Amino acid sequence: MSTVAANALGVAGSGLQDVAASEASLRRFLHGLPGVDQVGLEARAAALGTRSIKTTAKAYAIDLAISMIDLTTLEGADTVGKVRALCAKGRTPDPTDPTTPRVAAICVYPDMVATAKAALEGTDIQVASVATAFPAGRAALPVKLADTADAVAAGADEIDMVIDRGAFLSGRYLDVFNEIVAVKEACKRPDGSSAHLKVIFETGELQTYDNVRRVSWLAMLAGADFIKTSTGKVAVNATPPVTLLMLEAVRDFRAATGVQVGVKPAGGIRTTKDAMKYLVMVNETLGDDWLTQHWFRFGASSLLNDLLMQRQKLATGRYSGPDYVTVD
Repeated sequence: MSTVAANALGVAGSGLQDVAASEASLRRFLHGLPGVDQVGLEARAAALGTRSIKTTAKAYAIDLAISMIDLTTLEGADTVGKVRALCAKGRTPDPTDPTTPRVAAICVYPDMVATAKAALEGTDIQVASVATAFPAGRAALPVKLADTADAVAAGADEIDMVIDRGAFLSGRYLDVFNEIVAVKEACKRPDGSSAHLKVIFETGELQTYDNVRRVSWLAMLAGADFIKTSTGKVAVNATPPVTLLMLEAVRDFRAATGVQVGVKPAGGIRTTKDAMKYLVMVNETLGDDWLTQHWFRFGASSLLNDLLMQRQKLATGRYSGPDYVTVD
């Protein structure tokens, strides 16, 4: 690891500054991490999923979940009108209730960043953009860096990059590390500030829990501001056990380095009940430090509608009709 990268991470005094000095040292470190107890991990995730949240606590949790959403549209048929409509929904999720929180971010393709930025002017909603040949990540590094730089130049506050899963699964860990470092550099703006970098693993393609733990540490060592489960474009996306494992990784990383990293489960989280399970998991594993939109996000397109309907149910005692929320 370069001195610049080590200092930026705050790991210079942690004993980790030389971990990525070579392929051999990085492999030795990643394969030296404790193996994952699959049975124990899945049992704990299942147990946390049975916790019940009632009344006042549920109302708080619903509002918290809304405020953590990266409201997303990543389709080939996206239009300027669709992105503007999504931004309007993010700004005012429930036009009948001005106390409803705004979402954390709107997530779009790079060519829609300028549209989203203009539509969100005057708010604190972030504009997130996928980059690096999303979702497959199959492109040459210069193309990925140009993709990132274009999104940042258009006004993106956050970049969601995808790792090269082929390189990782082939054991080319240093290639993956160096690519994350390069994309992090491409997130810099002329004024010296940077867009936040979320690193997507596509955990459904990583085969083992041990690989999820390894890639989590690899990404954090390379400078990820957030680690993210999935693109939402494959059969298996975010799952409670995988997310729990990533939560444990960021906890252990902060203990080792003093650096706090966020977590974003994405794909397949559609109901309030799902969201509550994840919030319980964050609370029980990490505590209040991560229970904000600055450190935990939901990548979702349809979750917001269910949260709004459940919020209305708590307020009025009844469910609203089918026209209460917009169809995304």
